[in-house]
Amino acid sequence: MESKDSANGAASGLEADYAAVVGGAGVRIFGERKIVRVIGDDRVTFFHGMCSADVKGAAPGAILPALILTEHAHVIADLFIWVTDDALLLDIEAEAWSRARAHLERLLVADDVEFEDELELSIIDVEGPKAAAAVQLVAGEALSLEKIWSHNGKTSAKTSETIEMIVGRMPRYGAPAFSVIVPSATAASIVASMIDQMPAVRLIDATVTEIIRVENGIARIGVDTTDKTIALEARLNRAISFNKGCYVGQETIERATARGALKKRLRGLGLESIAERGAVVSLQGKEVGRLSSVAWSPRFGAIALAILHHSAWTPGTRVSIADSGGATVSDLPFA
Repeated sequence: MESKDSANGAASGLEADYAAVVGGAGVRIFGERKIVRVIGDDRVTFFHGMCSADVKGAAPGAILPALILTEHAHVIADLFIWVTDDALLLDIEAEAWSRARAHLERLLVADDVEFEDELELSIIDVEGPKAAAAVQLVAGEALSLEKIWSHNGKTSAKTSETIEMIVGRMPRYGAPAFSVIVPSATAASIVASMIDQMPAVRLIDATVTEIIRVENGIARIGVDTTDKTIALEARLNRAISFNKGCYVGQETIERATARGALKKRLRGLGLESIAERGAVVSLQGKEVGRLSSVAWSPRFGAIALAILHHSAWTPGTRVSIADSGGATVSDLPFA
């Protein structure tokens, strides 16, 4: 399926996609993510101890941003947990699931927990201020999701046949958005239905959601982090419950929080020109970090994320980028 006005060229297409996400609704089917269904009587207790989210405190209908951490709070994977009456639905990058599952299974002893990861389900992401209206076009009942990070359970789609879907209100990239879990065989037709019925809806690709993610300072695991990055350094606080009981990695998180011991943290950079990921960031001749995510934003121009030494945290600080001139440190989000 091609996006509207695809013949206008890459530059104009990107700006049109961005305009849709900022002022209307941009929609795409995630090809890189999967849904894993976790069942068993011990699923809640097990995941409460294995991730950074308060799974025990969540009622059905909640969506929990969560991290799977090592004992030193290094990030193995990030995910979203959709809590239902009879299961936990893990919304996770397919590549990350292989290492997350290996980690979790090493810690499974006698727990009644099963992973169902061969489900024929897809996730439709709808970004933008008109996302709710776009989703309403295909949802079989009125949306009543007043709170972010919530879903309305199973509902029937407005099509010629009954299609089960779960609709969630979740700003996964930091901007107003909804996600819809549907059978994979019906995903393309549901997206087409949204586009056909509402001129403000446009099919987009991952380039645009990456720009929105960088603008909002949402770290991507494996891009803005390494296997030695502590969760707090990457500003992954939305996925951390600071009030829950014991979980893997908690001791390091609490120690860093209590002592204010972080020496590095994710910051934004306004670049003079687009630079390469991995380029060295220097302050007064000393390396203070390396660029991780780099994007060109129609609103902010060339921007990037980098985990910087605390000497370069102050917004407005001028730094040098190897082979690419200078940059200005920004707090996050850029707006």
